Amino acid sequence: MTDSLHTDLLKLAQEAAGRAGELLRDGRPADLAVAATKSSPIDVVTEMDIAAEKLITDLISAHRPDDGFLGEEGAATEGTSGVRWVIDPLDGTVNYLYGLPTWSVSIAAEQHGETVVGVVAAPMRGETYHAVRGGGAWATGAWDGERALACRPAPPLEHALVSTGFNYVTEVRAHQAEVAARLIPLLRDIRRGGSAAVDLCDLACGRLDGYYERGLNAWDVAAGDLIAREAGALTGGRPGERPSRDLTVAGTPGVFEPLQRLLEDFGAWHD
Repeated sequence: MTDSLHTDLLKLAQEAAGRAGELLRDGRPADLAVAATKSSPIDVVTEMDIAAEKLITDLISAHRPDDGFLGEEGAATEGTSGVRWVIDPLDGTVNYLYGLPTWSVSIAAEQHGETVVGVVAAPMRGETYHAVRGGGAWATGAWDGERALACRPAPPLEHALVSTGFNYVTEVRAHQAEVAARLIPLLRDIRRGGSAAVDLCDLACGRLDGYYERGLNAWDVAAGDLIAREAGALTGGRPGERPSRDLTVAGTPGVFEPLQRLLEDFGAWHD
């Protein structure tokens, strides 16, 4: 059973993700342009990323003024309550910039450093995924009510559909392409969706067998990692480690470990 605090945090995260998703979906300007760049000239921020993060932090702060924040677009406060919100207001910015549908709003709540609530809204799919630690993973969408999420039964690795992503720094993505080229003959196929949060939720929904990526930040994976784990997935980084900027790996039991071993053998985490 989850306590009342976690229930309250979930409701607030759902409201914030829903409102931000509506803003991004309905308020996208026809002439949307790049507002700034991050790690490289092709790693972009739009005015809508910034507006969505402000909407989320303002809404949460109005209800819980003592909480901390860590957000992709600059929100960073410690707080005094023991709760910190980890926010990616627009995961998949390049998709959004080009009008592609695979983007999301990702909001996680940590309590004393452990993720206890995760919500990922994918407005162009009409789906929202959520989890509370120990309470399973769930989604709402075109179907009636909430649907419990569960990973697919694990196939042999050679039959696994695995998603990944590529960094915006040229040297890093060149190495990632080399790793992907070595993996492809060993798998059913590889996908590249463009939103880490959506990939992790697709794993939870049974739409993927595995996922890996290098160079992710806490806000990219905090909510999706919890949702995937609550749906029965295993997640980690390099062997024996938690997900990190070096490497994030997730998969159904039976796919996770062999995929992780291959990525270690192929040096997927190397500079």
